[in-house]
Amino acid sequence: MSLLDCVIFANKIKNCAMATVEDNKPRVRMLGLWFADQSGFYFQAWDFKEIYHQLRGNPSVEICFHSQDKADDFSMLRVRGEVEFVNKRSLKERLWTDRPFLKDLGAEGPNDSRIVIFRIAHGEASFWPVKKEGDYPGSEDIKF
Repeated sequence: MSLLDCVIFANKIKNCAMATVEDNKPRVRMLGLWFADQSGFYFQAWDFKEIYHQLRGNPSVEICFHSQDKADDFSMLRVRGEVEFVNKRSLKERLWTDRPFLKDLGAEGPNDSRIVIFRIAHGEASFWPVKKEGDYPGSEDIKF
C-alpha cells in the first residue's frame, strides 16, 4: 500500500468523517473531500463555520473514508495529521471551476475571502482491507 493507493481510494469515495477538537473535546462531521493527490488531501470550508475556527485553534485532525462494496466486503482509510491553510490563486480558481455550486451558496468568485482551502499534507494513513466478518488482516500504515 502506498500514498498513491490512499489518494486513489479517497478520490473514489469522496465523503469522509473528519474529527476536529474544540475546547478539548472531539467534534466529528461528514465532509466532502475536494480532491487528493501526492501533495495532500484538500478540503474547502467557509471562514464563518465552526470547523474553520476549530482548525485554527487546533490543526490536528483525523479523517476516515469507508467503502462497502458488498454486504461483507469493505475497506477503511484513516488519515491523521495537521491541516495547513492554502492561499494560492491557482487553487482558488480551480475550486471555483470544480465546485460551481459555491456560487449558488453565495460565493462571489475565486477571490471571495470567506472561502478557505486547507489540506492535510503530512501525516500518517492507515488502510484496513476487510473481506468478511472475522477476516481482519490488520492495517497498513503509510507516512507521508
